[in-house]
Amino acid sequence: MRLHRASLSVTVAVVVSALGVAACQSTPHETSTVTPGGASVAAGQPAAGQPAPTPVAPRVTVQPRPEFPVRLPGLGPRTLAHVPENTRQVLLVTGAGRTSTSSTVVLWRRVDGRWHPGAVWAAHNGYRGWTDEHHAGDLRSPIGVFGLTDAGGRLADPGTGLPYHRSGAFSTDGTGLQGESLNGVFDYVVAINYNRWPGTSPMDGTRPLGGNRGGGIWLHVDHGGPTHACVSLSRAHMSQLLRALDPADHPVVVMGDAAALAR
Repeated sequence: MRLHRASLSVTVAVVVSALGVAACQSTPHETSTVTPGGASVAAGQPAAGQPAPTPVAPRVTVQPRPEFPVRLPGLGPRTLAHVPENTRQVLLVTGAGRTSTSSTVVLWRRVDGRWHPGAVWAAHNGYRGWTDEHHAGDLRSPIGVFGLTDAGGRLADPGTGLPYHRSGAFSTDGTGLQGESLNGVFDYVVAINYNRWPGTSPMDGTRPLGGNRGGGIWLHVDHGGPTHACVSLSRAHMSQLLRALDPADHPVVVMGDAAALAR
């Protein structure tokens, strides 16, 4: 059958229209790009022969390791020279100034050649501050490095490794230099080895340097004011200190104003 030219045109239009509809219905929603070689590549996909992009790893924040000093901070060569080589515990008592009656206290421990600090505690010291040469009644705490070998108190041993002398003699009914009560200040004490024989009770009155050089200087419970020459800490901190001190670590106290200790 022979078709007229007009009929053929209509027939071709219908076929093309139908093909167009089918093409639209089968085309995916993602777009495509044409590579230089003529290949069609879907958006978001690497072209043939090109490496896939490397995923970006999440950024990890690395916390720096704490740096513990090999030397005790704040101490000069003259002071450090008096710290025994075998000491692994140092109670550092630092006054802000020569006449300061308040101090800060930190128990340092040496581990693998480096010093690790404990908590910072508040303390009181002598009413007139610090001195390089203590004498009885001068109301100043002695500057220096002193052993901590003996403890005691009115209350039972809280668990210290030091020899502990419990006695009712560790008591006083008096008042401090500013009128505060001294009740309970000797519930816990640690003898500071200034002008005394190590290895004896804190109550021992022997004075190797003579009575005029004072003695009976202790770490004891704070009473809210300056001392005659001792160093005082809160009851809770005294209990913690007693439990922490270990005679195997040869503990010492390093005490004085900041300028003196830096020499």
